[in-house]
Amino acid sequence: MAALAPPVAEVRSAVRRSLTGLPAGATVLVACSGGADSLALAAATAFVAPRLGLRPGLVSVDHGLQPGSAGRAAEVVKWAADAGLDPAQAVGVTVAGRPGGPEAAAREARYRALVECAREHRAVALLTGHTRDDQAETVLLALARGAGPRGLAGMPQRRELSGVPLLRPLLDVGREQTRAACAALGLTPWDDPHNTDPAYARARVRHDLLPELVRVLGRGVVTNLARTARLVAEDTAALDDLAAAALAAARVADGLAVAALTDLPPAVRTRVLHAWARELGASAAALSYRHVLALDALVTAWHGQGPVHLPGGLCVSRSAGRLTLAG
Repeated sequence: MAALAPPVAEVRSAVRRSLTGLPAGATVLVACSGGADSLALAAATAFVAPRLGLRPGLVSVDHGLQPGSAGRAAEVVKWAADAGLDPAQAVGVTVAGRPGGPEAAAREARYRALVECAREHRAVALLTGHTRDDQAETVLLALARGAGPRGLAGMPQRRELSGVPLLRPLLDVGREQTRAACAALGLTPWDDPHNTDPAYARARVRHDLLPELVRVLGRGVVTNLARTARLVAEDTAALDDLAAAALAAARVADGLAVAALTDLPPAVRTRVLHAWARELGASAAALSYRHVLALDALVTAWHGQGPVHLPGGLCVSRSAGRLTLAG
């Protein structure tokens, strides 16, 4: 019997680690565009899931942004069905008219469709093919945008997406390995032209910035950036736990007690204020660092200033040693 190609073994091992422990007989869905990363993931899931007592399925989202996109999605679904992935379906979405730029709009449409499919098939997990290289790109983009620790933490291995567990098994696997796995399995991936379009920031990072960093600093820079995301994520989780406890301790009937916030470390206090602003109804997307700093000034630099205006028409003021939502 021929030896298993190392890249195939690496991808399968990553999928096995991610799926181990899920309830036997349950369905897991792979989001697959037909690109090398998601195709390698789908092939590995088709092999690994049944051996863990799971039912593997696949969803290919057609964004309708390129000629022939519906045909490509149909080809992916046909391959999936032949490979033993069941259910296997293509889902069309409309990107135009959604908020944000084209990347954000496509992402929002894609994930909404994926969640709906996962619910339809009662899937216990939705798998995406993000790799170590994607994680490194995410960290670089977060740095460029001045993101805080939450942005530098990158993409988590697991998160809840509207109640559906989203798993990223390949965050410790490089893009070179997924391409090599496809080649070893005789699979021909599709290369999305958007991934090389300089109009998109991630494409510029992928094809210009990251290769230059590798040239100057060595191939290890990709692994190190991804490791940084993991370490920052661990620290962020610990700080979030401290902030949750501090928020509970600071609550009073109509707001937060300033005295309970004053001596907190800034990293904890700003998290408390951010979480509280979210509770009041401020949108996470619109709530900025500037808003949180203004709330923090009500605690640490109080000199009688007026209320802080938050997204959603909310106003927070300080009175009688408390932060309260203005009526």
